[in-house]
Amino acid sequence: MTTTPPGTRANTASSHTARWELIRALAAVCDTPDAAATASRALGLGHAAGDQHTQVFVLSCPPRAAIHLGPEGKLGGEAQDRVAGFWRAIGLDPGTEPDHLCYLLSLYAHLGESGDAALRAGTRSAVERMRHALLWEHLWPWVPGYTRAVEQLDVPVISAWARLTRQVLTAELEAGVGAAAGASPLALREAPPPMRTDNDLSDLLGGVVAPIRTGIVLTREALAGAAGAIGIGYRIGERRFALRAMLEQDPPATLAWLRSEARRWAVRHHRSGDDTCSQWWSRRAWHTATVLGSLTRSAGAILVGADRHSDP
Repeated sequence: MTTTPPGTRANTASSHTARWELIRALAAVCDTPDAAATASRALGLGHAAGDQHTQVFVLSCPPRAAIHLGPEGKLGGEAQDRVAGFWRAIGLDPGTEPDHLCYLLSLYAHLGESGDAALRAGTRSAVERMRHALLWEHLWPWVPGYTRAVEQLDVPVISAWARLTRQVLTAELEAGVGAAAGASPLALREAPPPMRTDNDLSDLLGGVVAPIRTGIVLTREALAGAAGAIGIGYRIGERRFALRAMLEQDPPATLAWLRSEARRWAVRHHRSGDDTCSQWWSRRAWHTATVLGSLTRSAGAILVGADRHSDP
């Protein structure tokens, strides 16, 4: 017969409470600037100015699953509907931004607390399955890549938040042993096809701004830095138009940079883990690098059939 040391249950409950509070604080950092200020200080990360918060979470890297998992890299659409369906399946109102990272992390913490508070083993098990599904289907497929893109923006406090968020979710994935053992998430199983060498300029521009099609999380800052490195002008505005302007000025150099960027992203995804999600993203980025290498060799033809649609 074994006995439980005095205070063990209380200590376990306390550690679980701290676990969910940590995740709630991480959620708050990508909410409003005011919420972020309080949460980031509580996390010991310091404080990012309001304009920095807006630059990262509104202008450069909106924390929305649909942008990363949707075929056009836009807000809304089927990718957002998929997340909303999860909220409804567990009996909750998805609200207007069901795929926002703040709400997804808050929901994850809520499910953790609910599972801990459940009196029946069956209820605890059911809630735990919901939490694992949320992580595997709706967080892990895009958050590691998203947080790496945020890190590249080099806003120290928010970069530290991005690293901590990825570390915490990695630990959660490892703790939920059964979650990573199943099939790939639906968003990846139903992902649009990768780039091809016969894509025209419209396909190229549309694909590069949609992470799930190329494995690249492309920010305005990355494009501006590339233009400076290449020695060409950068068109301030939407990524699609900025990239088109770069291709018009120097197609071979721009495509070569995109190829290098795809390679960098392949390595970043690979470093996220050996799970099926991370390796799927890495393979897609390597494929994109291969295609861009072929396009670089025929760069003059890439401007044929160009369109002038905007990049939302």
